[in-house]
Amino acid sequence: MAWSPRRSAGRRLQLPLLCLLLQGATAILFAIFVRYNRETDAALWHWGNHSDADNEFYFRYPSFQDVHVMIFVGFGFLMVFLQRYGFGSVGFTFLLAAFALQWSTLIQGFFHSFRGGYILVGVESMINADFCAGAVLISFGAILGKTGPVQLLLMALLEVVLFGLNEFVLLSLLEVKDAGGSMTIHTFGAYFGLILSRVLYRPQLEKSKHRQGSVYHSDLFAMIGTIFLWIFWPSFNSAPTALGDGQHRTALNTYYSLTASTLSTFALSALVGGDGRLDMVHVQNAALAGGVVVGTSAEMMLTPFGALAAGFLAGAISTLGYKFFTPILESKLKVQDTCGVHNLHGMPGVLGALLGVLVAGLATHEAYGDGLESVFPLIAKGQRSATSQAMHQLFGLFVTLTFASVGGGLGGLLLRLPILDSPPDAQCYEDQIYWEVPGEHEHLAQGSEETETQA
Repeated sequence: MAWSPRRSAGRRLQLPLLCLLLQGATAILFAIFVRYNRETDAALWHWGNHSDADNEFYFRYPSFQDVHVMIFVGFGFLMVFLQRYGFGSVGFTFLLAAFALQWSTLIQGFFHSFRGGYILVGVESMINADFCAGAVLISFGAILGKTGPVQLLLMALLEVVLFGLNEFVLLSLLEVKDAGGSMTIHTFGAYFGLILSRVLYRPQLEKSKHRQGSVYHSDLFAMIGTIFLWIFWPSFNSAPTALGDGQHRTALNTYYSLTASTLSTFALSALVGGDGRLDMVHVQNAALAGGVVVGTSAEMMLTPFGALAAGFLAGAISTLGYKFFTPILESKLKVQDTCGVHNLHGMPGVLGALLGVLVAGLATHEAYGDGLESVFPLIAKGQRSATSQAMHQLFGLFVTLTFASVGGGLGGLLLRLPILDSPPDAQCYEDQIYWEVPGEHEHLAQGSEETETQA
């Protein structure tokens, strides 16, 4: 591929310098502020009269492992459907998540676990950092293949801050319930990415349209990501919930919701497909909508029937979104959503938030008994009515959409800076722009003249 010497030199320096700068800054902040919490610190843990088996690690770490696999394997492989962008999908997922875990430990720590001038970390902070990384990767899906690694790191730098702020407002100030992140993770990540994509709109992206599709083996690899996400999603939603019945109920509701969204996906895909054939894009993505839609309400008394109904509706809406709404987003609203995050995370996330409003409004002492305090402590203490809690849940959704929209707009303006390296219109969705691809050095010959002109 032909680049001007000046542009090649800029590319060679931008990513290394930014990586070193970000790592150096986070390391200094870790040295100043981050300390082990009581259950991690050797001296503090042994002060108490308790068994090692009581340590939170043994209750939370299995869920953390599942969530960690979802972030690095599930999200990474779900995005390898692009025929020429497998390295970028998995590799940049790896890069973004690794940075987001460090940065979100600091940001979330300042908001949630800042004690005595220090951020106290343990296994729960690892889970929360993974959740933040998940939101960043959802946004990445909206602009997949159209941005460079430097742009992506700067996106993560901004998004993690806004994610932490939005999460603090919802969970600490408004005291809404959103254990599985229908609002804080999926809705926020999706609409941050969609607004970002709108600001970065490329009118000449048709030049790379031939690379935007999938091939047989790329769809097969993407299905690996789907299966990992589908299997571990009950752990994702239940990881931060209260131990005992709450965590058990969350996993169960998510489990049933996912099964229902899978059946509705297959049904709708065959119904709207040509000659009744299934579309692998629908199966890869819409089958997961059941996990998204119960993120807010899974720890509530949703009931198994409610979980099935919610999952079935989410799978149907997501499938129809891929078939009919995605083309409208691009042609009418000029939003180029590479992975269809609006269909998997955006619409099901909003639906999940509204489902949380409904279920919270129906909460009673009769339905929850003594368990009401662990799910809705303010209702149990008489400080809020069920209706008031429902209104707070609804307001939390609007706050999330506001943070996501404003943040995505600011992020788009940042990423449009001309000094930042990005792939030209004629060579988006192409690994060879940023990766050494063995045996394919001449693959980019087509379109190189257009690239030189744009450079």
